[in-house]
Amino acid sequence: MGHYTAYIFDLYFHGQSTWGYGESPLEKGHWKETMQEFLKENQIEKFSVVGFSMGGKFALATLEAFPHRIEEIILLAPDGIKTSFWYSLATYPLLFRKFFKSMIHHPERFESILKTLNALGLADKGLLKFAAYQMNSEEKRNRVYHTWVVFRHLRFDINQLASLINHYKISLTMIVGQYDKVIQPKNMESLLNKLNHYTFETPAVGHTGLIAESGRILLNKLR
Repeated sequence: MGHYTAYIFDLYFHGQSTWGYGESPLEKGHWKETMQEFLKENQIEKFSVVGFSMGGKFALATLEAFPHRIEEIILLAPDGIKTSFWYSLATYPLLFRKFFKSMIHHPERFESILKTLNALGLADKGLLKFAAYQMNSEEKRNRVYHTWVVFRHLRFDINQLASLINHYKISLTMIVGQYDKVIQPKNMESLLNKLNHYTFETPAVGHTGLIAESGRILLNKLR
């Protein structure tokens, strides 16, 4: 087994990372400049990228910015392949964005929406349970709101992504839980169907159990 150096990044609004531009969106150019400085400072020429869930957007943005320098990309239930209807509704129309923001201090509005969706059968119960957990405190609601709004410009042309991966012969491993209601395996097909080569694993876990299971899969791959 070879030796690797892992650099782990806190996303903005997570851990110790801070975003000093209010609700202004993070642009891809800003992310490229940030990574360019990091790679230069650490004297990194070739590297691999791993992204889980929302981190998938940053992995894909890094792929777009430095395809000639990436050897492998590992995507674990990645956001950014298929944008959900609810995400688009909550972040793009200004009216809905304001309503979404109001939920930070008025959680009863969010709870009412969950109850309505559940009663009408418009959303999977597992997904509703996950959403309720992500929004069950003011700190979490504030983080979710700003994450969604600030990252809203991290959108991708799937054909372009596939073309970069194929052209530069980047090794891609995709792992999505069979029972994941947040990022579903079938939603990855729009990218995977356009690739010449890839590895796709669907372990019998949900969204929250994917990290541990992915660790086992990747360790076996390295042996």
